[in-house]
Amino acid sequence: MDPMLSGNIGWAVVGIVVLKAVLAFTALLVAVILMVWFERKFIGDMQNRIGPNKAGPFGLLQTVADGLKLAFKEDLLPDRADKVVFRLAPFLAVVPAFGTFAIIPLAGNFNDGSDGVVSVFGYKTFVQVADPQFGILLMLAFSGIAVYGVMLAGWSSGSKYPLLGSVRASAQMVSYEAALGLSIASILLAAGVLSTNGIVAGQATWSWNLWMTGLVPFIVFFIAATAELNRPPFDFVEAEQELVGGFNTEYSSMRFAMFYLAEFMNTVTMSAVIVTLFFGGPAGPTFGLTGFLGTWLIPFLWFFAKLAVFLCVFVWFRATLPRYRYDQLMEIGWKVMIPLALGWFLVLTAIKVGADQGWNMGAVIGGVILVLLAGWASIVAASRAAATRRSDGHLELMADVELPPKDAGPSTNAGSSSNLAGRR
Repeated sequence: MDPMLSGNIGWAVVGIVVLKAVLAFTALLVAVILMVWFERKFIGDMQNRIGPNKAGPFGLLQTVADGLKLAFKEDLLPDRADKVVFRLAPFLAVVPAFGTFAIIPLAGNFNDGSDGVVSVFGYKTFVQVADPQFGILLMLAFSGIAVYGVMLAGWSSGSKYPLLGSVRASAQMVSYEAALGLSIASILLAAGVLSTNGIVAGQATWSWNLWMTGLVPFIVFFIAATAELNRPPFDFVEAEQELVGGFNTEYSSMRFAMFYLAEFMNTVTMSAVIVTLFFGGPAGPTFGLTGFLGTWLIPFLWFFAKLAVFLCVFVWFRATLPRYRYDQLMEIGWKVMIPLALGWFLVLTAIKVGADQGWNMGAVIGGVILVLLAGWASIVAASRAAATRRSDGHLELMADVELPPKDAGPSTNAGSSSNLAGRR
């Protein structure tokens, strides 16, 4: 755990913890503001547009201007809304994002067994707000709480379209939460620890979990994270053509701004989680530098560079990919992502147990492959059988529909017209 909290905890330690929390929250807010500006400018460049360019240099203050505009708008409260839950839901969407960001290591030297320890006012500590021994479980708990913010927002609005958006959002998040958790299980199997600092320390010598786990958990995690964030091509929560505005249709002023803030805050936070779990976080070569440069600046630059790559990918997805159908989303989640993540986890488990017990690795891998192929074949067979039943049921339904005779159309229409004229 954090070495600063292992001894006597005095007011100085409490002050340092509060200072780290304030700095982390400020950094996250600034990152969200820059992310909104960056997404608008990047999509504008990809679509041959200018993007924001009026407020501030290069339009950097446009997000601040939009926030001020929302702050001065009227805070509406629907007549049929559950007032307490309606006001509470935006906070349930924002708080989990910051809670997850609080356990992310942002800097520190992880080379030569240093484990990212830095000195702050004479105290040894980590460059993160907290490093609980169950950090990954805490991250999963916050991810689950975020579902309640969306669900309660739609339910408490007292309107049908927000309720539809919230139901779809909760089903989507729950479906991909399982695949996301199974991909994290592969990381924990390779790392052997639950703390985020320990996971980063295990990747310090370029032993990134990206290739230590065989790339598959990263692919599953990245797709599941995109669905969890309600980002395109999985943005069914805010499908404007179907749901007007989704779960936040009835919100206005700062409560709407909080949902808007939560979306981009979650994007930054989830990108930081991906960097921490699969790409070594701030760990990287320090080029022999020590002191402030080798402990603070260069590790933070490594972390920021990795983070910027994934933020660019999320924006790239929004600018290029069309939205999936909802049935395609659920099919990918339940029939592809979950079996793939579970099967790969079993592969890694078999390899690790075989290595510990001294078994023949060729036989272990061959047996696992046979089991996976049998499982995949059963899933494919079940999917085809279900598709056949649906097709047969559709044909039976169409056969039961009685169509009017071809020559009855004009006379029926004429009769209908005369009856209508008589009623008039």
